[in-house]
Amino acid sequence: MDLGIAGRKAIVCASSQGLGYACALALAQEGCEVFINGRDEEKLARSRRSLQEATGATVHAVRADINTDAGRAALLAACPQPDILVNNNAGPPPGQLADWDHAAWMGALESNLLAAALLLREVLPGMRARRFGRVVNITSAMVKTPHAAMGLSTAARAGLTALSKALARECIVDNVTINNLLPERFDTARQEFMAQRLMREQGIPREAARRQIADTLPARRFGQPQEFGAACAYLCGALSGFMTGQNLQLDGGAYAGLV
Repeated sequence: MDLGIAGRKAIVCASSQGLGYACALALAQEGCEVFINGRDEEKLARSRRSLQEATGATVHAVRADINTDAGRAALLAACPQPDILVNNNAGPPPGQLADWDHAAWMGALESNLLAAALLLREVLPGMRARRFGRVVNITSAMVKTPHAAMGLSTAARAGLTALSKALARECIVDNVTINNLLPERFDTARQEFMAQRLMREQGIPREAARRQIADTLPARRFGQPQEFGAACAYLCGALSGFMTGQNLQLDGGAYAGLV
């Protein structure tokens, strides 16, 4: 299926690894000119080479911390007129309400609400003027199924979800869509972190920890990053223009609700 976005410019935040990288790969495979982002210069350079070798696409690496004004400015200076924006950022670690002081809350809000909101503020006017834009926010399954231990992530990302829904209703008239992808249990460094945490807590080997996590899903397996990237690419495609303000769950059937 040709998604009709060859030649489009795509910014993918936090994309030197994990789900961000998977989205960058899928968009590069569709012929987009891709701008990847991260804070580790060596890792970014490796990811850029890997993407170019795998796809032949034009890929730019922008070292920048999108939690800062300067970092966002650097990313937008590299790609001032993006057609596609994939908002992504590392989530805060699990914990308990008693653990989260003012600094912890502000860190979560900066990373998982404000960074994306301020990028939206910059790119939406141009997308609307050019009458094409696709925004995909990588949030979390915890937005719809909150767990107390993930309260920092849930609260910040739910705020981004609400903002995006409101903006989506305004932007659709100009062929600009804003949708959210809600992952759970994808086989990335995040799941390795969770497995290592379980290993320490229960004194079990790595494979047992991974199996215990995977068995919490009806699919009884981890999601693969390429599955996530393909979903992101579709939402960025020319033929997805009638779908906006939606939360698409990629969770191996974990969500038990009806809507």
